[in-house]
Amino acid sequence: MNLRRFRPAALAAPASAALLVAGVLLAGAARPASAQIVQTTAVPFLQIEPDSRAAGMGMTGVAVADNASALFWNPAGLAGQEGAEVTFTHAPWLPNLGADLFFEYLAGKYAVPGVGTFAGHITFLNLGEQTATDPDGNELGEFKSYDLAVGASYGRQVLPTLSVGGGARFIYSNLSGNFNAGGEATKAGTALALDLGVLWRPDVGSENIHPSLGLNLANMGPHISYSVASDRGGDAIPSNIRLGGALEYEIDDFNRVTFAVDANKLLVARKEEGNDGIDNDGDGEVDEADEGGFEPFTSALFSSWKSITVDLDGGEPDNAETVGLLRQFTYGLGAEYWYNDLFAIRTGYFYEDPLNGNRQFLTFGAGIRYSLVGVDLSYIYALEENSPLSEQIRFSVMLNVNR
Repeated sequence: MNLRRFRPAALAAPASAALLVAGVLLAGAARPASAQIVQTTAVPFLQIEPDSRAAGMGMTGVAVADNASALFWNPAGLAGQEGAEVTFTHAPWLPNLGADLFFEYLAGKYAVPGVGTFAGHITFLNLGEQTATDPDGNELGEFKSYDLAVGASYGRQVLPTLSVGGGARFIYSNLSGNFNAGGEATKAGTALALDLGVLWRPDVGSENIHPSLGLNLANMGPHISYSVASDRGGDAIPSNIRLGGALEYEIDDFNRVTFAVDANKLLVARKEEGNDGIDNDGDGEVDEADEGGFEPFTSALFSSWKSITVDLDGGEPDNAETVGLLRQFTYGLGAEYWYNDLFAIRTGYFYEDPLNGNRQFLTFGAGIRYSLVGVDLSYIYALEENSPLSEQIRFSVMLNVNR
């Protein structure tokens, strides 16, 4: 069942509008009204960067990945960590929309000497209370909608300069409260997803310079469905690849800086021909309108690396634009300065092509570490006017116990 079609049918108008906008923006699909969406997925909350430290550095982390949040950015970064750590992040989500949305993330790690580092997480996105209605607008009842993921990860150093890691998560998405949508029975969507990561920290022969390169394949798994009907095609989850680099420079015993860059791409593709007998548009018939659908994630890992033609005005062949591979990536640049491992300031820049989401913002952040406790704050300043992402603040607190 197509979520973007389902939401307006199942919810009262104000609630459905807020939920629809939230889902679109989370997937990186807020773009000019004249352009079509390049790619969208279900459960886009899995793409929310969960820790305030990386958020303050332009959403970069795949090559930094040196705390419990590494299980999101790159599970290979768990390798080589010491002790135990618990981190919690809270953020009001899309506050400019005036919707009652918030995001929370709880993660923990535990290092076992000679074995590796184990980690787990709970990710929760509250989408507020909704009112279910029938096709005539009559209210059927109230329900709370939310997305939830629970997972575990593991990282291990296999060579002095090379680490690998992996993870798995269970996804539970309750958007309909099991109410019918347009006469169609719905259910909470469930799915499983896998992560794989690699992190290389080469030895460059300097005690002060520490480069790193990272790669992470995240959320690889089958489609998720919200329809009870067995013949409905599911929506793709946000399988993605993230790669990047970082360079840490120790200026002296008290001062160090880190520069990082990330590039991220959805590995999602729609079928160009055929419908495989699946009613993708939910009209009760298998017809030409059902052509497309999502390719299985196993094939999308390879087929999603091609240019996409974007329809700019509803079908006119002379007004379309080709979005090449590089324009399908999002890019983040970040910098971090630490004084005596006690106080940090951060800044960054995030860019997404106008036809691939058009999110562009500056980020700022700060962090404090004292004894076993750490606190991080980040702030997003959106460069586009009237962006729902503007003025977003994230707050993280951590407890670190080194043996």
